[in-house]
Amino acid sequence: MNKFSERLKDLRAENGLTRAQLAEKLNVSPRLVAYWENGQRECSFDMLIAIADLFASSADYLLGRTEF
Repeated sequence: MNKFSERLKDLRAENGLTRAQLAEKLNVSPRLVAYWENGQRECSFDMLIAIADLFASSADYLLGRTEF
């Protein structure tokens, strides 16, 4: 599992969201969220920014480049 997968899963859990709830907020399917969390697919740059904005995080954090 890569850093993005781990951090996405952790942020989703910390915010009390199910995969379905996160998918709805991002306007994607729950299966796609599962693929991201399992490291089977990567998201687009636009989606990376949307995820960072949703969790008030940075793209660098999601990608494992920083610890904050």
